[in-house]
Amino acid sequence: MGVFELRVKQQGEPALVPPAAETPKGSYYLSNLDQNIAVIVQTVYCFSGADDGDGDSSSAGVVLRESLAKVLVHYYPLAGRLTISGEGKLAVDCTGEGAVFVEAEADCAMADIGDVTEPDPSVLGKLVYSVPGAKNILEMPLLAAQVTKFKCGGFVLGLAINHCMFDGVGAMEFVNSWGETARGLPLSLPPALDRAILRARDPPQLEFPHHEFAQITDDDSDEVAPPPHDGDPLLHRSFRFTPASIARLKALALLEGRPCTTFEALAGFVWSARTRALGMGPSRRSKLLFAVDGRPRFAPPLPAGYFGNAIVLTSAACAAGELAASPPRAVRLVRGAVEAVTDAYMRSAVDYFEATRARPSLASTLLITAWSRLPFRAADFGWGPPEAYGPAALPEKEVALFLSCGEERGGVRVLLGLPAAAMAEFQRLVEEVTAA
Repeated sequence: MGVFELRVKQQGEPALVPPAAETPKGSYYLSNLDQNIAVIVQTVYCFSGADDGDGDSSSAGVVLRESLAKVLVHYYPLAGRLTISGEGKLAVDCTGEGAVFVEAEADCAMADIGDVTEPDPSVLGKLVYSVPGAKNILEMPLLAAQVTKFKCGGFVLGLAINHCMFDGVGAMEFVNSWGETARGLPLSLPPALDRAILRARDPPQLEFPHHEFAQITDDDSDEVAPPPHDGDPLLHRSFRFTPASIARLKALALLEGRPCTTFEALAGFVWSARTRALGMGPSRRSKLLFAVDGRPRFAPPLPAGYFGNAIVLTSAACAAGELAASPPRAVRLVRGAVEAVTDAYMRSAVDYFEATRARPSLASTLLITAWSRLPFRAADFGWGPPEAYGPAALPEKEVALFLSCGEERGGVRVLLGLPAAAMAEFQRLVEEVTAA
């Protein structure tokens, strides 16, 4: 089978869509939890078009553009531009310039692009707008939307959103609000825009060591050689874990008689299997990072609709040999990292950045991002829920993404990139636990 090449032709120049009404100007504060994740997250939503015959993909551009202008009145910082504040941090200059909006046409039917749950950046990347020649994050819009129409009448909405504007929960609330606006409905959950509630304390109080920022170097190990596949090109693959295979993982990892959660069992397995697949030396330390939603964990909880990042990174680390020898050890470490995230820990993390401006190190690290509970199917702009959805690419090579299996309640899809030899070994380890 030949390599499929998607040809997408842009219709006209990218347009700026400003808010439909006057919005506040000036500087908009970004909290310390927004500072370290200024990466562009690209997602795609596939719609087959209207079933009732009174609308199709030809009207999609008009509907999405007009409703975007209206919803930006509520989410007006997205119409601004990223800047550096006087204290050297990221902030938003609320210029009201607008989000970027692009219309395009593909030369094929939507079915021809294949399974979007197996993201091929060379294909899906053409469905998301990237600013040509942008050298850094300050030269990219906070939100860019591309509507690509297909010959079958379907269309794909591709979004490129700067992660510093919101986490997955906040992004889904925005997309849901945009959909409600497109359907002529009031917002069921207006955004709570004040991020100053997450300001650092003065003076900062560092109450925890925050190992998530620790750099794992070759000096931490008596084996100074990097893993054997370091620098090889990556393959991206998606692995489906059914409710039955997740139950098997939970049974293997039963902790002191306490049942573990799906996330704990799956994160422990993926961390251990990836470490083994990469061939890390037994005494080399392997680090796991993942985000915990702080919304319900802050005291008092953050307001409903909080517009911003409320995720806090937590971490675990272990010698590679220990992870390989005892899968329950990995799960136990994941559980400990989850339980460590308390109100005191999160406020210490906010203060830690204030005092150090540290960035999490990704050396010898797996960073898990769990999207499996995010309501992607709630993205209804008037054509019903999307038929398919997912990331267009992974933002970093160290990232593994957990996604729900749309057709299978309780199933989880794990998406990651590994060098070819390591991917083959990872697949073997997956098959050991998923084979019925």
